[in-house]
Amino acid sequence: MPNIKSAIKRVKTNEKRRALNASQKSALRSAVKTATTALESNDVETAQVAVKNASQKLDKAVTKGLIHKNAAARKKSRLAKKANALKAEQA
Repeated sequence: MPNIKSAIKRVKTNEKRRALNASQKSALRSAVKTATTALESNDVETAQVAVKNASQKLDKAVTKGLIHKNAAARKKSRLAKKANALKAEQA
């Protein structure tokens, strides 16, 4: 444990940020997984809603600095590609 006041404060704020980042990243992973499972279940309506929600969460994570913008773009692209394939298959 540090002795300097500013270092003590840094330890506290870092711990708070770590916990917040972990929960947000977990929610992001859950949203992406929900979208993936919805796509695999072949339900177009549910899949579209889940993909939209996952895309929003990915964009939010980029603005907060949780993940790199290219990683988010890649994940969004893959989800959209699967969603479009499912939609074309159903039509």
